[in-house]
Amino acid sequence: MKRAIVTGGAGLIGSEICRRLLAEGWQVASFDVHKGQGDAVDIQCDIGSEAAVDASFSQLGWDRVDLLVNNGGRTPSITMELAQSTLKDWNETIGSYLTATFLMSRRALPLMAEGASIVNMASTRAFMSEGGDFMYAAAKGGIVSITHALAIALGPKVRVNAIAPGWISGATELRAVDHSQHPAGRVGRPEDISEAVLYLEGARFVTGQVLIIDGGMTRKMMYAE
Repeated sequence: MKRAIVTGGAGLIGSEICRRLLAEGWQVASFDVHKGQGDAVDIQCDIGSEAAVDASFSQLGWDRVDLLVNNGGRTPSITMELAQSTLKDWNETIGSYLTATFLMSRRALPLMAEGASIVNMASTRAFMSEGGDFMYAAAKGGIVSITHALAIALGPKVRVNAIAPGWISGATELRAVDHSQHPAGRVGRPEDISEAVLYLEGARFVTGQVLIIDGGMTRKMMYAE
């Protein structure tokens, strides 16, 4: 049985990734500060803390990891003004996403055999912004960069790729305009991301890439009329 660790496994996207991997017959561990759902092994962990990550791997006790999905992080306000933001805000955002990706990948690597893979969760905000999302954009942009750097550093033994989700929602009550601004005709769903994780895990000739899952939004020119 293959084994996967999913950080942020209690959240919208993370819980769906856990669910889908479990359905495919994987053994799954969720690393999250919040209690996970379902049948995944629940490891409550601050993934931005070196001591917490080390303790959590010891608690898990696995001798092999086939897939690491670096999905977790504390989403900051995306309407924050630079003048009102603090260094604490910045450090918490960078720490929970980018530093966590480094810590988790470093700790998982000795447990990864030939053919294992890492999937990092970036964001379309690494490539486009609204202005108040500069900390989140910086963290996700760093994840894009560490993805290709690790792909070179760890290949050919371990493949490293990233997913950049666009608007992903679990809500059922969305407006028609929310869907229509996507060339694919709808807002994204968590299962769109779990499907991409499975693809990247099995795509043996794909490494160092960022798979944008956004219904085409980043390819659509938007001009006010």
